[in-house]
Amino acid sequence: ISGVLPREQAIAEIKKSIQKTYGKKGEDVVKQNLDAVDHTLAHLFEVKVPMTADSKMKRLAPVTANAPAFVKDVLGLIIEGRGDEIPVSAMPVDGTFPTATTQYEKRNIALEIPVWEPEICIQCGKCNFVCPHAVIRMKVYDPKQLENAPAGFKSADAKMPDFKGQKFTIQPAPEDCTGCGLCVDVCPAKSKTDPKKKAINMAPQIPLRCVEKPKWDHFLAIPEYDRRKLKTAMINQQQAMRPLFEFSGACAGCGETPYVKIVSQLYGDRAVIANATGCSSIYGGNMPTTPWAKDANGRGPAWSNSLFEDNAEFGYGFRMAIDKQKEYASEILVRLQEKLGADLVQSILNAQQQTETEIYDQRERVATLKQKLAAMGSDAEAVQLLSLADTLVKKSVWIFGGDGWAYDIGYGGLDHVLASGKNVNVFVLDTEVYSNTGGQASKSTPRGATAKFAMGGKSGGKKDLGMIAMTYGNIYVATIAMGANDQQTLKAIQEAESYDGPSLIIAYSHCIAHGINMVNGLQEQKAAVASGQWILYRFDPRRIEKGENPLMIDSKAPSIPLDQYLQMENRFKMIMKSNPEEAKKLYAIAQKDVDARWKRFEYLAAGKSAIEAPNPAKA
Repeated sequence: ISGVLPREQAIAEIKKSIQKTYGKKGEDVVKQNLDAVDHTLAHLFEVKVPMTADSKMKRLAPVTANAPAFVKDVLGLIIEGRGDEIPVSAMPVDGTFPTATTQYEKRNIALEIPVWEPEICIQCGKCNFVCPHAVIRMKVYDPKQLENAPAGFKSADAKMPDFKGQKFTIQPAPEDCTGCGLCVDVCPAKSKTDPKKKAINMAPQIPLRCVEKPKWDHFLAIPEYDRRKLKTAMINQQQAMRPLFEFSGACAGCGETPYVKIVSQLYGDRAVIANATGCSSIYGGNMPTTPWAKDANGRGPAWSNSLFEDNAEFGYGFRMAIDKQKEYASEILVRLQEKLGADLVQSILNAQQQTETEIYDQRERVATLKQKLAAMGSDAEAVQLLSLADTLVKKSVWIFGGDGWAYDIGYGGLDHVLASGKNVNVFVLDTEVYSNTGGQASKSTPRGATAKFAMGGKSGGKKDLGMIAMTYGNIYVATIAMGANDQQTLKAIQEAESYDGPSLIIAYSHCIAHGINMVNGLQEQKAAVASGQWILYRFDPRRIEKGENPLMIDSKAPSIPLDQYLQMENRFKMIMKSNPEEAKKLYAIAQKDVDARWKRFEYLAAGKSAIEAPNPAKA
């Protein structure tokens, strides 16, 4: 266009640059880039720009019309790039921002969105389970809710015996979906007449946008199913829970956010979350809007970000503060027992708070307590207890972060917190690379993978964070990969939270930095487990008290050679292109790593002592 170089010479130089830049990533990547150039040239056309704007189109508002005033007047201006116009007086005085605000930021970025086929659906909940952005949801509800439904609103009779007489709907959010396609990939239900058609299928978004929007609005208005009646150990019931993490700005098909969403569904109404700097801090608190949401009662996660080096301590501080406040509240409660009534006080102090029903009942008791305290007027202790009463309801403390934090920069603090014995739940979203900062190698990066600062293929093996934690003996440890075993993923999260002590969950999280097609992310997870590169297990100290082996392996012995998995991802393939001899050497050592580690875990799970187990370093 500029005419600085002759057209043919300019194009030749562009293609030469592509070969140089992407050659190490494989012929497929080079070809895709060269094809992009050719297709661009084939579709170039001149657009004559008028001297004055004459378009009749109007720019959409940055947020929806139903957004609260603060979202419109402050967050909306920031989204528009007009943040400098906001007066200081309009900003929150304590630095906190309201949650549940991504729902007002309709991005409409998907070319295709999922469409539900009720007659094919088996109501398994898997599509909801894996959705990275909580845009495809299910509800079970009274048939009366269909009376004012918009035209075309889809429903089916609920198939689960526990939901007999109820209606069932899966509804995508048309303007919030990113079009990643993971829901279609995981769907197990196929049409008997057309095997290519599933219960979920992708279709162009633009024709569906206006049609599906009123359906989504009606879906949201349907009351949530009573959490106390759900069997949360079953995915096809647990996924009826409302996500309290929604519409984040994570990459389409993100491997981290489905795990975060599941935690928000199970414990979001009582969760306090410390988040390490990294991808999870970007999509978790990407100002001005935040995906952390709240339920119909106004309850939702309290979330805050900390630094790489001290996030574990940050979350530990949450636990210590909550415990101390609860302890003080309990002391005052005992002192006021005569005024409040012994039955109420003792029922609050002795309440079990493990199930949804037990937590609901405790909230009801605390609500009664707060009414009585308010009626006591200016009584000094009553005023103090009123400010602390909510700490008498169980709080679930979570510490989130990636492998760069957990394996590297924040490991020292993480080790101290796990060793403390305190009831914190650590969730490592393991992409095996520093994803957010551009793909640098971490101690979690596997042998043979390329990354920044390891372009020749990482020569050392992956740090075994789970094995280190298990040596303490009193830490619940689990490794999960929802693409390989979704039921084990759900079970591990629930076991970890229910354990009255430190827990560590390490979750395989596929990532765009792996050099994969993100629509195949769940298949990558499945292959990692099938090859033995990633072992699924749960180490539960509670089993020791029963005289049982605490270690349970949840994946089968490797069924495919490691090489088959490695060749699925560009992070491993690149070294084969740039240095085939070195690649073969690293691949061979990596296979020995896998074999030795599997044997070691087999020994431990069978009840053998660690001293008897084979040493991976000598294998």
